[in-house]
Amino acid sequence: MQSSSKLFPVALISAELRGDLTEDVYLLKPNNSPDSSVELALTRLGRADAPSRAVPLVLVHGGFANRRFWYTSNGHGLGAWLARAGFDVWLAEMRGHGLSPRNRGYRHNSVVDYARHDLPAIAAFVGEQCGQPVHWLGHSLGGLSLVAALAGGHLAADGVASLTLACCQVSRLHWALKVPPLNWAVRLRLLRAEAVAPGWLGQGPEEEAVGVVREALRWFGLFGRFGGGGQDWSAGLAAVEVPVLALAGGGDLTAPPGACRQLLERFGSSRREFVRLGRAEGFAEDYGHVEFLQGKNAQREVWPLLEGWLRHGRLDLPRAELAPTFA
Repeated sequence: MQSSSKLFPVALISAELRGDLTEDVYLLKPNNSPDSSVELALTRLGRADAPSRAVPLVLVHGGFANRRFWYTSNGHGLGAWLARAGFDVWLAEMRGHGLSPRNRGYRHNSVVDYARHDLPAIAAFVGEQCGQPVHWLGHSLGGLSLVAALAGGHLAADGVASLTLACCQVSRLHWALKVPPLNWAVRLRLLRAEAVAPGWLGQGPEEEAVGVVREALRWFGLFGRFGGGGQDWSAGLAAVEVPVLALAGGGDLTAPPGACRQLLERFGSSRREFVRLGRAEGFAEDYGHVEFLQGKNAQREVWPLLEGWLRHGRLDLPRAELAPTFA
């Protein structure tokens, strides 16, 4: 079968019409990682009646998740909504998630792998197909993977039109897991496991590679730092210059707004925006960790906000003016 890319082998494994949307699923084999078995699934969504695709946008799921976080089996979700709004939507699935098969070294997978190998390969293929800078939106661990890729210099900033971080922070975890003996005990218990079951700390619905979980526990430990592979990603963010929007749920206990804002402040970008999605800001509810991307009020008041940012770089908030832009 002929490759869909000149960069590395890419197979178009399905091309379907899903109602008013086209759904093309690609399987990338970039061969840029020490584990040569890695293959990455990438789903492209677009309007069936659109003569051409315009603004490219890549959505990156969080831990214990897959493309269905953005695009349900019956054609709903933020990804489908943005495709219907005219965006060229790409749904990335990290190694071993969703349609991306488990690689040989699955249990050792890490955000370092995502940042150094997987996200750059996805960026290269989408850039080849679209020929213009790409918008990126990452939820939770997906956003942190993008942060790591940019801070580590693995994702070229000149190819990034904007970055949206949804519920992303690296400074808060349940207090008990910061106590060194307990943190070490949990990491030791995971040492021989291959995967962590869905529902761990309320996450789901997929298993997650134990390497990713142990890496996160290290970041959030009492003396942990956000970095990996010999790199300090927190420090590297000072040199990153891309437009960044950070969204935080007013009722999110996993990624509290203050912690999300702290991560945003580490960027060197001249355009940094922060929005707390809560009743005090004029929203219908104090949104939780996933509700402002999937909840019943999200489509009415949060999704249009995202569309305005992605299309025009503008935030149309329900009440107060734009949150302060950091200098």
